[in-house]
Amino acid sequence: MKNYDIIFFDIDDTLFDFTKAEQEAFNKVFEKYNILNSLRVYKKSYEEMSKKLWKELEKGKMSLVELGPERFRRLFSEHALEMDAVVFNQDYLKFLSQQTHLVQGAEKVINKLSDKRLAVITNGYTDVQTSRINHSPLKDAFEHIIISEFTGFQKPQKEIFDYAFNQMQITDPSNVLMVGDSLTSDIQGGMNYGIDTCWFNPEHKENHTSIQPAYEIDTLESLLEMIK
Repeated sequence: MKNYDIIFFDIDDTLFDFTKAEQEAFNKVFEKYNILNSLRVYKKSYEEMSKKLWKELEKGKMSLVELGPERFRRLFSEHALEMDAVVFNQDYLKFLSQQTHLVQGAEKVINKLSDKRLAVITNGYTDVQTSRINHSPLKDAFEHIIISEFTGFQKPQKEIFDYAFNQMQITDPSNVLMVGDSLTSDIQGGMNYGIDTCWFNPEHKENHTSIQPAYEIDTLESLLEMIK
């Protein structure tokens, strides 16, 4: 066990339930355009396409601006839907920005850690992530909210951690812990930067990568015991 003064949190599927948020936003935008038939089929295709594109983003092969409409462009092409992908994506992001569902235990854990310096480092859209946090019970919990679109860099890139360290005037990386659900984004990014990492893995996924976090937890409450 170790005492950390500063904790960086990922947002989606770490503190916020992104699966639920994505599903509700997806349903709402398709309802807006009165496309309700085959919604499950569209969602499955979308999830597969979106996952691939986010991986490309992490590798620097695609920008966030390109990713948004491209996922719907590919979806509409595959299912022969005549829609404007750019406008559709804008509407989707608007609905997504309204979703504030938290992961079980998130509010309790963040409140218990109020004596620590807490910050968010998240890949995503500035307006969307800011809106979700500001309309949630966690709106006053973080010293800084660092979002990839605003910084121009995304996890696991070193530069987004440079930005966080500069903003918070951190001089000792040994006092910092990165908590997140993504091995390739959160954990790899933290490891690359030389800070300890904690993999939030509630579904007990097997780690088939060479990425080895310092810690692994399956509930957020376990974090309290780990760094007590």
